[in-house]
Amino acid sequence: MKLAFGALALCLAAAGLADAQTWDTSGNNLLNGTYYFRETGYGLGDYVGDLQYAVSLYGNITFNGNGSYTMNATVYDSNGNYGSYSPSGTYAISASGYGYISSPVSQGALVYGLVSQGGIFIGSATEAYFDMFVAAPVASPAATTSTFKGPYWVAGMDLSGSGSGSPLYTSSFMYQISPDGAGNIPAFNISGYIGQNGTQVIPQTLGAVKYVFQNGAGVINYPVSNNAVFLDGQEYVYISSDGNFIFGGGPQAWDFFVGVRVGSGSPTFSGLFYQAGMDEDASTLSAGYATLDTYYGALDAISGSVIGHQRLQYSSAAAATVGVSGYTYSDSYALKSDGTYTNPTMRYAVGANGAIRIGSGIGPELGINVALAAPSVSGNGVFIFPTGVVNAASNAPFTAGLSPGELVTLYGQNLSDATHAAPSLPFPTTLGNNVQVKVNGTPAPIYFVSSGEISFLIPYGTNTSIAGIQVINNGTASNTVTLPVHITTPGVFTNPVGGLGTAAALHADYSLVNSAKPAQPGETIQVFVTGLGAVSPAVADGAAGPDNPLSTTSNTITAFINNQQATVTYAGLAPDLGGLYQVNLTVPTGLASGTYVLDISGPDSDSAIATIPVGTASSSSAEAPGPSFLAHRRGGAEKK
Repeated sequence: MKLAFGALALCLAAAGLADAQTWDTSGNNLLNGTYYFRETGYGLGDYVGDLQYAVSLYGNITFNGNGSYTMNATVYDSNGNYGSYSPSGTYAISASGYGYISSPVSQGALVYGLVSQGGIFIGSATEAYFDMFVAAPVASPAATTSTFKGPYWVAGMDLSGSGSGSPLYTSSFMYQISPDGAGNIPAFNISGYIGQNGTQVIPQTLGAVKYVFQNGAGVINYPVSNNAVFLDGQEYVYISSDGNFIFGGGPQAWDFFVGVRVGSGSPTFSGLFYQAGMDEDASTLSAGYATLDTYYGALDAISGSVIGHQRLQYSSAAAATVGVSGYTYSDSYALKSDGTYTNPTMRYAVGANGAIRIGSGIGPELGINVALAAPSVSGNGVFIFPTGVVNAASNAPFTAGLSPGELVTLYGQNLSDATHAAPSLPFPTTLGNNVQVKVNGTPAPIYFVSSGEISFLIPYGTNTSIAGIQVINNGTASNTVTLPVHITTPGVFTNPVGGLGTAAALHADYSLVNSAKPAQPGETIQVFVTGLGAVSPAVADGAAGPDNPLSTTSNTITAFINNQQATVTYAGLAPDLGGLYQVNLTVPTGLASGTYVLDISGPDSDSAIATIPVGTASSSSAEAPGPSFLAHRRGGAEKK
């Protein structure tokens, strides 16, 4: 049986984890045994958002624990294929659970993803085509009708538009069901959104329905009706070993749903989570197009705040292209007593033990999201936490990857026998009691070391698609953590440090931009960042940025404040400082007084976490990069 995606869905470079021979496979045993899975994929026929091709693949996937899998599946696609499908493939999973499997529907492509605390794999093909992939271990003993007992929050999405494939009819929806463990689901209400209806909430009421489980999988029999809006006909349902998570879709449909069992007691949501999902921005349908993306990534949730990352494939009607990008962002949450919360674009529900969150888009931002708690990983001796290599400025999760010249912080144990900071520039490649950090075997410049934390620079010569990070402490080597390498991975330094807060920025007089002295519309300010990639003229690793000539970024850097473009007048190394880039940008004149998100973007990554306070008074502009930010930032040193 031949499966094929349209031209717009393929032809993207399979970068990132494609260097399979160097990827850490020490977590391959995290996928072991037989799983139920579903992958729903889409190929665009044009840049308006119309689908050319859609496929659903579902059934059993069996991992051998050592990098190979086989499938016993069913395929249903828009080319008329419907029947048995039994491909085989390979996979590579690191100690953190981060890795990939070879695509079962597109030769040469990879489905990137992560294995969660409960052994569930979630991911997306990103670099190759639009899709969402979920696989959960088959429970032993197998789930039965009595296993499926609620209540559950469920989020669903269907891009196939009742068979038309038009974004006008794309839908996302959310509902709560209460299966009774005896094959019955009482009447329930659904609320959702449809592309062409924008922000209008569309209701659907369903009477009691039946379900049945066989061989560990279930079938819910929704009534077939011409008046159905969201749910119609059979839906196959798969359930996690603990019964807390469900997922699935129609056997002859290209939809996807995820669900979480409602927890008892006070809901919680905290820690590192792995995520995957799909979005379609239908807000531009009046202009004749919609924007689709699918993604995987991670997020950190703590005390009502989120710093998240998504590696996504997206369509762009304006640029007439399909692209791949990293996106880091911030969010906030306040859980209600039923475990739900909302932001402007999504409705979320957190389930039992706070280990699972599902989400559904709020029109016109249609979408589906699932986030699962990351597994705990520990080690002995000199040890880098596999999820502990992050952007030193934004604190973006480890899935954001690395870029040449980026200042990175890694966390672990027994990394150094004492605390030391680099005394001067250039940063040394050995610090403290013979502590080194190696990137693909090359010693990296180090700014700071302690027992649990090291800040260092990715060498500019790191030109592989994967980087292996290792610490040497007094001759003892740590584990190696592998991460993808990108062109850029922007991160904005903040006050206070950590990514959330006001961007570390200066006025023309080198005073801090803050709420007491905000940036002004029309003013040019200096913003301090990391992760902007290659520079010209080149500088030695760990050396200060030159004054004359200035070393500018080789990549085009753009900036937005409150989604309004801010003209970038300089992007490059901060002169006389090490481990630091500087972006001079002009605040858009149309902004009213307020605090807004600052977005800094490179050609393949986007960071929208830090904020900028904007006032109303006039102010002079900064005409050149400033000489010093040492007192107001984390991670750097003046030239001496």
